[in-house]
Amino acid sequence: MSLYRLIGQFLRRHSAAYASSALMLAGIAVLSVWIPRQIGHVVDALVANQLQGTQLMLQLGWLIAAGVMVYFFRAGWRLRLFAASMRLGVELRQRLYHRLSLQGPAFFQQKRTGNLMALATNDIDAVEAAAGEAMLAGFDGSLTLALIVAVMTLGVDWRLAAMALLPFPLMAIAFWWISRHVHEASRLSLERFGALNDHVQETLSGVRTVRALGLLGRSETQFSQLAGAAADASFDAQRWEAAYEPAVGFTLATATATTLGVGGWLVWHDELTVGQLTSFSLYLGQLIWPMFAAGWVLSLLERGKAAWERLQPVLDMPLTVDDHGTVASVTPGPVVAQRVSFSYPGQPRPALDNVSLSLAPGRTLGLVGPTGAGKSTLLRLLMRHDAPAQGSIEWNGVLLADYTLDALRAGIAWVPQEPFLFSASVAENIALARPDATREQVMHAAMLAAVHDDISRLPNGYDTPVGERGVTLSGGQRQRVAIARALLADAPLLLLDDALSAVDTDTESRILAHLRQARVGRTVIIVSHRLSTVADADETIVLRDGHVAEQGTHAELVTGGATGNGWYARQWRYQQLQASLDAS
Repeated sequence: MSLYRLIGQFLRRHSAAYASSALMLAGIAVLSVWIPRQIGHVVDALVANQLQGTQLMLQLGWLIAAGVMVYFFRAGWRLRLFAASMRLGVELRQRLYHRLSLQGPAFFQQKRTGNLMALATNDIDAVEAAAGEAMLAGFDGSLTLALIVAVMTLGVDWRLAAMALLPFPLMAIAFWWISRHVHEASRLSLERFGALNDHVQETLSGVRTVRALGLLGRSETQFSQLAGAAADASFDAQRWEAAYEPAVGFTLATATATTLGVGGWLVWHDELTVGQLTSFSLYLGQLIWPMFAAGWVLSLLERGKAAWERLQPVLDMPLTVDDHGTVASVTPGPVVAQRVSFSYPGQPRPALDNVSLSLAPGRTLGLVGPTGAGKSTLLRLLMRHDAPAQGSIEWNGVLLADYTLDALRAGIAWVPQEPFLFSASVAENIALARPDATREQVMHAAMLAAVHDDISRLPNGYDTPVGERGVTLSGGQRQRVAIARALLADAPLLLLDDALSAVDTDTESRILAHLRQARVGRTVIIVSHRLSTVADADETIVLRDGHVAEQGTHAELVTGGATGNGWYARQWRYQQLQASLDAS
C-alpha cells in the first residue's frame, strides 16, 4: 500500500472532519480574494472622491469583519484538521504495537528495539503530518491559487496574469528536483535517528555493565558520532527543504518585476486604473502562500513517503508464528512431542533433532544437558515462540498450532533464565497475570518462592518499586519474584528454565520443597544445570547436541546404565563432590 492510498482510506473514514476543514479553508480563500478586490474599489473611489465619511467607515468595517472571519476560520480548520490527523497517528501506533506484540522472538532477533521505538515516534509523526498538514495545506494552496489566478485573469487584466504566470513552469521544475533530494535526505535522517535510538536504548539498558567495564568514555564517543551523523542528516534534509524558498522568491520577484513593468505601461496608456494595478499587486502578494504551500506540501509528503517506506514493511511483515488456531481453551492433559526437529536461521546444526517425549498430566519432567544442548529451545517450541521444522507437539491430544496463542499461553506459566520485572511495585510484579489477586494470595506465592522475607526487609515491603527491569533487586531476588508470579498464575503447565541458577543451595532446597507442595496436580518441566534441582522429578531427559542422550528417573540415570559412566552420572558425582568441598 502506498502512502497516498493510506491517506485516501483515512480521509474517507474521517470525511466529515476533512470536509468541514475544507469548507472553512474555502471561506478563507474567498475572503482572501475579496479583500484585495474590495481594497481596489475603495482606492478607486477615493481617487475619484466618491467615498467619504459614513460610507468610507462602512467599507472599512466590512474589511475588518472579513479579517476577523478569516481569523476564526483559520483557527477552526486547524482544530478540526489536527484533531482528525492525530487519529491517524494513534491508529498507526496502535497497529504497530499490536503487530509487535504478536511477533515472536525470531522477529526481535532481526529488529533492534531502538529503531522500532523510532518508528513509533518520528516516522509515524511524519506520516501523520503528511495526512494532516500536507493534505489541507495542499487544498488551501490549490484553491487559493485557482481563485486568485481566476480573479487576476477575469477581474483585473488577463495580460498581466499571463505575464505573472510565465516563471511558474521554472518553479515547478525546481520543486521536482528539490523534492527528490528531500526524500533521500529524509530517509537517511530517519535511519540515523533510529541508529541513535538503538545506541541510547542499549547503553541505558546495560549501564551497569558499561560502568563496570569502564566503557563510559567509549560509549560517549559512539554517542557523539551517532548524534553528529543524525544531526548532519537532519540538517541536510532541512537544507534541501530550505531550497524551496529561493525558488519561490525568484519566481515571485520575476513575476512582480514583469507585471509592474507591464502594468505601469498599461496605466500610462489609460488601459488600466491605479486601483486595478493596486489590486493586482495585492493579488500577486497573495500568491506567496500558494507557492510556499506547494513547497511545504512536497516537503511533508516526501518526509511521509520516506517514513512510510520504513514503517510499512514492519506492519506488513508476516508473523514469525502464525495464529490460526481455533481451540480457545486448554484442557490439561498429556504433553507429547513426536520426532521434533528445529533449526535456528543461519545455524549449520539443528538445535533439536528427532526429539520425542511424553509427559502425563500432573507429573514433573527434568531437562538437563550441556550448554547449547537444546533445552531452552524445547521450551520455546512448547510456548510456540517458534514452530517445529519437523514433527509435532500435542497437548491433551490437540496440536499446539490448533490452539489460539492467547489460550495456549494462558495455560502456561513460564520463568525464563533472565526474568523480566516491570517498573512497578513488587506486589504488582507478582500479581502480573492475576491483577485481581489479594495481598494474602500474593504473599502466599512469595512464601512458596522463598522471597517473602527479602520483600519484608525492603523499605516499603510489597509496595516497594523495583525500578526498571527490577534494577533494585539482586539476581536471586528477581528470579524468586518471577517464580512467585508463575505460581500465582496457577496455570496447568509450569516451565522453569534454569530459574534457580542465581540462588544458593539452601534457598534452592527450600523453594524445591515448597514446589513439591505447589505443583500437585500441575504439569511441570524444569530445566536446570544443577542436577539436585531435578532429582525428585518423575522423569529426566538428558539432551546433548539436540538429541535425547539419556532418559529415566534420577535413580536410573545416576547408575549411568551398563557402564555407569553416562553424562548424568558423571555430572552428579562432580556436583556432589563440589558441594562437599564447598561445605567443608
